Amino acid sequence: MPVLASVTLRARDAVKGIWREAAKFSVVGALAFVVDNGGYNLLVFGLPGGAAGGPMSASPVQASVLATSAAALFSWAGNRYWTYRHQHREKVTRELALFLVANGVGLAITAGTVFTSRHLLGLDSPLSDNTARILGWVLATLFRFYAYRRYVFVAP
Repeated sequence: MPVLASVTLRARDAVKGIWREAAKFSVVGALAFVVDNGGYNLLVFGLPGGAAGGPMSASPVQASVLATSAAALFSWAGNRYWTYRHQHREKVTRELALFLVANGVGLAITAGTVFTSRHLLGLDSPLSDNTARILGWVLATLFRFYAYRRYVFVAP
């Protein structure tokens, strides 16, 4: 019976740890989502009520890349110094490089959904762009959570 109790306690602690980690990851991700989508909408559609559109209204895929890049830098700082603060690699450049690779894949996923919506489906409304970006964001977030835990923020 002590072995079963020990395994149960370890399993409970592991689940508790992953939920705490997922909660912190989610807070950083929610803020990064605001940076990403707020930045994208400002770049492509401009300020609300503005008739001229944003400075990158003719380049929505590039605007998506720029907004996602800004959000990724925010996310790295938030995750490194809060979510995974006890799991830093000694070589910050290696950690950042792995983070950028994981976010490059995430960026491609998000930009790919905008590309698909705009160029393959011919949709160009704010609703279709934001729907495509949210779908891409969800898929990219699932990938990032896995990649951060497995490859980026692991103790050496």
